[in-house]
Formats: sequence, structure tokens, C-alpha cells
Amino acid sequence: MKRKRLTRRDFGRVAGLAGLGVAGGVLLPGARGTAHADTFEPEFPRPVFKVTGSTDPGLDAFNQAMSRFMQDRNISAGSLAVSRNGKLVLARGYSFSRNLHFTVEPTALFRLASVSKPITAAAVLKLVQAGKLSLDDKLTDRLTLTPPPGKTADARLGNVTVRRLLQHLGGWDRALTPDPMFLDSVIASELGVPLPISRSNIMRRTTGVRLDFDPGARYAYSNYGYMLLGRIIEKAGGMPYATYVQERILNPRGITRMRQGRSLPEYAAPGEVSYESKQEAVYVFDSSGSLVPSPDGGFNLENMDAHGGWLGSAVDVVRFGDLFDQRGIKYDPVLDHITFPTLEGDSIDQAFAQPEIGVQPGGWWYGCGWVVRNAGGGIDAAHNGSLPGTTTLLVRRHDGLNWAALFNRRRDDDTELDFDASIDNALRQAANAVTSWPSVNLYRDYL
Repeated sequence: MKRKRLTRRDFGRVAGLAGLGVAGGVLLPGARGTAHADTFEPEFPRPVFKVTGSTDPGLDAFNQAMSRFMQDRNISAGSLAVSRNGKLVLARGYSFSRNLHFTVEPTALFRLASVSKPITAAAVLKLVQAGKLSLDDKLTDRLTLTPPPGKTADARLGNVTVRRLLQHLGGWDRALTPDPMFLDSVIASELGVPLPISRSNIMRRTTGVRLDFDPGARYAYSNYGYMLLGRIIEKAGGMPYATYVQERILNPRGITRMRQGRSLPEYAAPGEVSYESKQEAVYVFDSSGSLVPSPDGGFNLENMDAHGGWLGSAVDVVRFGDLFDQRGIKYDPVLDHITFPTLEGDSIDQAFAQPEIGVQPGGWWYGCGWVVRNAGGGIDAAHNGSLPGTTTLLVRRHDGLNWAALFNRRRDDDTELDFDASIDNALRQAANAVTSWPSVNLYRDYL
């Protein structure tokens, strides 16, 4: 089969949570999970929408929003969790499938894509809080960056700081120079190394490429910058990136299911959904040139650990979002012990602080791992994520509401139906429609 050259992007674009849409046509299902949404049962030719998990009847507007969104776009797996003032009030799994045995639990794991970035930013702020790192530390003082033979590193790399990496001000613009996190075959060829390439290969090759703009001059979303932050975390924290995040950020919050994802279906985590996409891509784990469903080997998720590599359930993600509401020592009734804040007040404030370039024309700014805007006398913060087979959204609202929505599809570019803006707007409308919030806390049910 003739090898195709494809343009691959992580649509973790954040300015206003721009919609991405969905493709029609035949899906290419992945092989993850135990019951698959694509299994056809002749006696039920139409897909059936099913819901699992816990909620209050007063929150049915959320279920209606998820139902409309998934059925309009033929999404087979989704999940939603909502918290209010640190209490979990809704946890649901949703399926839309011809396979009557296929269900999605609230604890199902999904690839988080760029919702991994707030997690990485929290780890950086934790290291700053511990005195092991400064936001003004220079990249070149923290990492040794060596270009390939015959190439020269851009002198402006000396002006890239940890803060600028966090705020996407580092100098890499994927609209001008292709995102190196999706150039596996190119990098392997240029360096003369076999597939699969490593993060070290990506760093070596990219160090020899000129920056697209002066660091700090403007905003340009950069997956590569967050990959570098993962390596800085390893150096400053003295342990692998994922270990540091789990031990210092997730475990203290009682989040035990989240983990790094794997690219290939045979290495899927227990409880992980399958991923569906219309797109095929060249397999990036060898040089055969074979085509595979894009979510199942068309990109190297392991290399994306710090910018897009995490798996989590919606419950896990919203519980992570809750940590930015916790200030001071408190008793946690779910964990049944006294908890200390994962991040202190100054660190939380820094996560949402405006960057040196100020506010973008649309009234938003990118803080440390979050898209932020003023709202209701406070701030709203959010991050979305997208990979082939994945759409994700995490929202923190000024009124104490946090929610996370996860899906196993994204727009495949040939339909008018968007994804990000539509689900963001639908869930905001659902929240505004609630007249009475329950007093329950469901976190104990989903430890």
C-alpha cells in the first residue's frame, strides 16, 4: 500500500475553546476495552443511548446535553463529572452503540490529550513551592540541549524560561514550523535513527531548528514546550516525570486511577475505552510504511507524556481541578483524614496569573496550564484537548463549579458540527439551568 504523508496536529488549541467538528462515514474502531461499540446486533439496527453512574434528578440538564452532543456526532463513549464547592455531585458514563453489551462506567479511562497540560503545570508549581525550581530559571540552565552535527542551537534559547514554557511564550509556533511531536518519520530520517524515535531524538533535532519568534514576544501554543517541562520536572524532582506527578500531585488528592497512556491497543490500561477515528495514519513504530487507524499507532503517545500522555476518568480529572479550590489545612470526609493543600495560595494564584504579554484580543490569556478569562467577579479557567480518537474538556468556573467531559472521538474535518465550543456551551447552559444543587458528595463512591 502506498505510504501517505499526513499532517498531524494535537488540536489542544485554547483560544476560546474553538470547535473542531466531527466526520461522518465509516469509523475505524480501536481494539481497547472488553466490549466494543462497533459490534453490530442485527435485531437492534439503531444505536442505543445508555447511561451509568450517579446523579440527582435536578441535574438532568447535564445528561440531556451529553445525550444530544453524542448522538448528533455518533460518539460511542463519553463521560462527565461535575463538582460543586469541592463535592462531586454528578458522575456518569454514556454509551451510544448498536452493541447492547457495551457500557461506559464513570470510572472508564480516556486519553486526556492536552488536558494533561494543567497537570504538568501543577507539578512545576509544586517544585517551585518546594524551592527546587524557579519560574524564572532558564531552560538552558536546567537542560542540556545539543543540536545534531552540523547544526547550531538558536542563541535565543537562552531567553526561554520555565514561566515562558508554561505560558506558551517559548518561541515555537507550529503554524510556521511543524509540531515536532508529530514528525516521527522526518526526525528519524534526519538523525539517521530507527523508528520509534525517543524524546531525546525530538529534543536533539529541534535544538538545531531556529525559533519562530523571540521568546516572550507573543503567544503560540507549543506541545514541544510542555514536553521540555516534563524533562525539567524529572531533573528538579529527581524522579521520572509520571512518578513525580503521581506522588506529589495525584496521590495526595486520592486520585489513583490516572496513569500514562500507551499508543498501541495491546497495551491498553484496564478500563480504558477504545478510540474511534475516520483517519488512517502511517505507523510510527517501525519503517514498514503500513497504515493503521490513527489512534492505534499513528502517533507516539509515550513521547507526549507531559503535554498529552495522561489517561484519566472524568471523576479523576474533576477531582484534580478541585485542588485549585483548596487553600489551607482541611478535613477531607472522603479520605477521612486531615489534608494539606497540594498547592499553596501563591502557587494557585500563579496558575491563573496574566503573562507578560497581557490579555489576548478575545479577552482571554494563557496562565500556567490554563486558559483564563474574567467572569462573574472572578475568573473562569479551562483547558481542552484533542487527538485522533479523543476530545476532552476541563472547566473551572468562578462560582465553584468544576466539570470534566471526555469522549472517544474528535472532529475529522469534513463536517459542520464542531466539538469543543459545542460541548462547552452546552454544559455551561446545563449548569445555568440548575435551580437547586444537591448536597451529596459522591467522591467516596468513586475512590
